[in-house]
Amino acid sequence: MLTVEDLPRLQDAIADAGVDGWLLYNFRGLNPIATGLLGLPGMLTRRIFAYIPREGRPVAITHAIEQGPWAQWPAGWSREVYSSWPDLEAHVARLVRGKTVAMEYSPGDAVPYLDRVPAGVLELVRAAGGIPVSSSDLVSRFYAVWTAAGLASHRRAAEHLARIAREAFGRAGASVRDGAALAEHDVQRWILAQFASAGLTTDHGPNVSASEHAANPHYEPSPSAPRVLRQGDVLLIDLWATEADGVYADQTWMGTIGAPSERAQQVWTAVRDARDAALALLKERIGTGAPVTGAEVDDAARAVITSAGFGPHFTHRTGHSIDERDLHGSGPNLDNLETRDARRLLPGVAFSVEPGVYLAGELGVRSEVNCIVGDGELLITPGDIQRDLFVV
Repeated sequence: MLTVEDLPRLQDAIADAGVDGWLLYNFRGLNPIATGLLGLPGMLTRRIFAYIPREGRPVAITHAIEQGPWAQWPAGWSREVYSSWPDLEAHVARLVRGKTVAMEYSPGDAVPYLDRVPAGVLELVRAAGGIPVSSSDLVSRFYAVWTAAGLASHRRAAEHLARIAREAFGRAGASVRDGAALAEHDVQRWILAQFASAGLTTDHGPNVSASEHAANPHYEPSPSAPRVLRQGDVLLIDLWATEADGVYADQTWMGTIGAPSERAQQVWTAVRDARDAALALLKERIGTGAPVTGAEVDDAARAVITSAGFGPHFTHRTGHSIDERDLHGSGPNLDNLETRDARRLLPGVAFSVEPGVYLAGELGVRSEVNCIVGDGELLITPGDIQRDLFVV
């Protein structure tokens, strides 16, 4: 929950953003950013607003029958209570009239991860004399950033994932060499057992995909349709996990069972070089303090794959936000394909870098690492980035 201690830093950021305040809106969890920032217990069933002004005390607009969760609202901050819709609209009007207010709004739905306020609420604010603008940089600075504890937990998970992935490739190679039938879902189950041994959990997955199945970025192996691994396969292992109350690590590793074909090597080289082009741009800009956006990084990776002749087969964004609450977070994505993510990559935010090429019915290749924007440097996990295909 936002605290009295947070307020000066937050109000400095509001001033830097050139707005009069940040207006949070929520209804039945519709806005997860407001849910996370306010930290109220339970599910509120009536509309709420919370206004953090550039100067002065924050104000909450709350419903009369749902006062209990607001006991945690700091005593020195204001709380307005409404029952009827005219009262609600009057409270909002008093707060926003003549002011520019940041809200979870993305013009043209350019960034749906940020576009959390209904059009009707924006109309209400405008009718009251307020001017709503996007809260994009505020969300990045106060919702998407990691704490030191979060970074430490992520790094521990990342090293476990890298080790488990390497061992999984070794098991796949040994099974084919020894003539033992090992299917994709068998490797998946083994990885999950390794997660449990390492104290990690995951919401679903991992993804173990051989050759033609790897051409589907969201393929999931199943014992009901087993695919046995065999000589000549390209093998993609995508795995993500977290410690209890930690921050997710998310990685994709690539290998072949037996020597890679010329085609597999060609695709791998394009994907690896695209990943490295994205990392190079990030390191350069962050190292010099120059601004960089997720869209620019996506463009840099996409240019490499396009020049290699695989542009139409790179069908997703280069990377997704990772915040302390969600693997696919609400911070900036590396994306100028699916969305127009022109949000700046600010210190403390984190994301995946995972370009891919998917040749339907043949093979798919992706390489994924995670990045955290540090103070003048780019932090990359895991520590040992894959340079060449694993050949097992």
